[in-house]
Amino acid sequence: MSKYLVIVESPAKERTISKILGRDFTVKSSYGHIRDLPKSKLGIDIEDNFEPTYTNVPKAKKLISDLKKTAKNTDRVYLATDFDREGEAIAWHLKEALKLSDSEISRITFHEITPDAILDSVKHPRDLDMGLVNSQQTRRLLDRLVGYKLSPLLWKKVKIGLSAGRVQSVAVLIICNREEEIKNFIPTEYWSIEAELSKLEKDAMSFKAQLFSKNNVKFDKLSIQNEKQSAAILKDLENTTYIVQSVDTKQRKRSPYAPYTTSTMQQDASRRLGFSASKTMSIAQRLYEGINIEKSAGIGLITYMRTDSLNIAKSAQNETLKFIESSYGDKFLPKSPRIYKTKTKGAQEAHEAIRPTSPNRIPSQIKQYLSTDDFRLYDLIWKRFLASQMADAIYNTTIIEISAKNYLFKASGSTLLFGGFLKVYSIDMDDDEKEIKLPQLSKTENLNLLHIIPQQHFTEPPPRYNEASLIKALEEHAIGRPSTYAPTIRTILDRLYVRLDGKKFVPTNLGIVVNDVLKNHFSNIINVEFTAGIEEKLDKIAEDKVVWQNVLKDFYEPFEKDLKEAEKNLQRQKIHAQETSEICPNCGKHMLIRDSRRGQFLGCSGYPECKTTMPLGKDGKVVADQQETDMKCDKCQSPLIKKTGFRGKQYLSCKNYPECKTVYNIDKDGNKVIKLEPEHTDIKCEKCGSEMLKRIGKRGPFLTCSAFPKCRNLQWIKTPKAKKETPKTAETKASKSSKKKTEDK
Repeated sequence: MSKYLVIVESPAKERTISKILGRDFTVKSSYGHIRDLPKSKLGIDIEDNFEPTYTNVPKAKKLISDLKKTAKNTDRVYLATDFDREGEAIAWHLKEALKLSDSEISRITFHEITPDAILDSVKHPRDLDMGLVNSQQTRRLLDRLVGYKLSPLLWKKVKIGLSAGRVQSVAVLIICNREEEIKNFIPTEYWSIEAELSKLEKDAMSFKAQLFSKNNVKFDKLSIQNEKQSAAILKDLENTTYIVQSVDTKQRKRSPYAPYTTSTMQQDASRRLGFSASKTMSIAQRLYEGINIEKSAGIGLITYMRTDSLNIAKSAQNETLKFIESSYGDKFLPKSPRIYKTKTKGAQEAHEAIRPTSPNRIPSQIKQYLSTDDFRLYDLIWKRFLASQMADAIYNTTIIEISAKNYLFKASGSTLLFGGFLKVYSIDMDDDEKEIKLPQLSKTENLNLLHIIPQQHFTEPPPRYNEASLIKALEEHAIGRPSTYAPTIRTILDRLYVRLDGKKFVPTNLGIVVNDVLKNHFSNIINVEFTAGIEEKLDKIAEDKVVWQNVLKDFYEPFEKDLKEAEKNLQRQKIHAQETSEICPNCGKHMLIRDSRRGQFLGCSGYPECKTTMPLGKDGKVVADQQETDMKCDKCQSPLIKKTGFRGKQYLSCKNYPECKTVYNIDKDGNKVIKLEPEHTDIKCEKCGSEMLKRIGKRGPFLTCSAFPKCRNLQWIKTPKAKKETPKTAETKASKSSKKKTEDK
């Protein structure tokens, strides 16, 4: 029997850490939370100072029993859950559920799952931090009060099945406010004037200069308001000599970005890799928990991925600087080690930024051990961190001023002298950093005018939010924590409060109605300032500067008052679907535009009696979603119908549906493809903790582990019906029975 028990959250951590600690340690996984508030009731005694009632999670019943038995036969229990408030709370729940005393437990934490970090954490355990526990508990109770008190009101006044949340409702509010801005936006006309010039030499290089000022008065963006004003300037510039007034060349430095925090990683992965926030976090979790490389034990490739801190361990920084010097040369080292300051309000500075556990694990050298998506995210994290510790990029920037009568034009050019951090990590260049070459010009030199180019423009409305910009807005307003961004976005999509138009969030009719109800009746709590203020109070609870019950009391009293007034005064809300001229082919009623998380579609106004639907294209027109082909179903030999899904993707479905549910993909040549591409899910494998993928088999949809063939876990989504005995199976059984009888004789 091992001397010590170490409890972690996931099976992947369990495997990795058990290989590091050796025989004296038994490592077990809790599979996340084992206790929570009950689902069937509020679980908070408001009259008794908001005392919560926790119950063991049903699926953890056997697990708790096993952990108790193991804990009794060990000298000490190490609680090694994640290094954040949620992890601290899970550790406390483990202590309570297993009925362990303070003298029997030790809390250990680590930023990375590497032998050095794990062994060091065991040598330096600490006590449970009840400030962090109370902070997480307060957040949980606040969310429960909002959800369990507001949701029934929405069910009664709007629609059954709705939900409200302290963070998710503010996210919807931000999206709805932006949509309102776009709706009310009035474009303003303005003009720009550009001169295309060159030296007087033959075949000289041309360049462009922007009109900058007149009589030393600078033109702003909207100074030239219409074509008439533009034409007047062009007339004024006729037969004018263009003379170089000044040439100013200087060097400009560009510093690298800071290493990733959770939000910046999600934003960059969205922009550069096209990953959703959920997918990014799922991959980052795998990279953190450990990957088997060659014959070594599983090892974490990145540090903890839920963080808003920019701190870097001194040892990691020193190792990285040595790596940069040996790989690229000392000229790529900064003059002094870089220190980044966190700008996020309430950032937990005890954490580290997201970084590779070792710069020596070069992505290209371990690519064979990673899946495609795992490699792409690790490559991004590795490059971003390495660049953050490198020297500045240096540009030669040139600004040329050109006079034409009483007008002044300006031309800007830039050339890269030294790449610095750009050697490993490319960035989105500002206009004055893009490579723009200008000819060698001297002061008082006359220039040749090739063209004068007036251009009409209109101001544009603010863009709709995508995942990256929404996460950035949530972070800037201090709404939620790094761990909440992905689930918040997933929730508002699942609840159909918003939908995706391409990659942009658009509020649905349902989302607008719910937002209006909450904004008009609960403006005290469903607003940016209140939600950000709560985060500050949670930080103070974590620092033991505020009593957590007082925070709940200050919140609940005005909330209860608003709740009673809304219950009394709020009228039943109607969600109006837009009627179209399209007629239902089955019942003759009008079709309505309805929303789904994948986009808009037409649904029959006779629903639920008539369930006819039609897909809508991006142009808002009906897509012909059924077209019979000459291909046959492999299962029943019926013709296959070409259909179009909500995302515009075509597939083949059996004409005999729903009796036969065979589905095929279509390749680029229009041929059927039996094997469908797997879909990513948020479900974790029970055996190894990897992501489960949804696939379509001959017997229907099922989940399979993404770590196949190393892990062969498989789960059917629907229990398949018992197969009828085929003649071949019956013949085989008869043959086996006859053989057995012969052997018996």
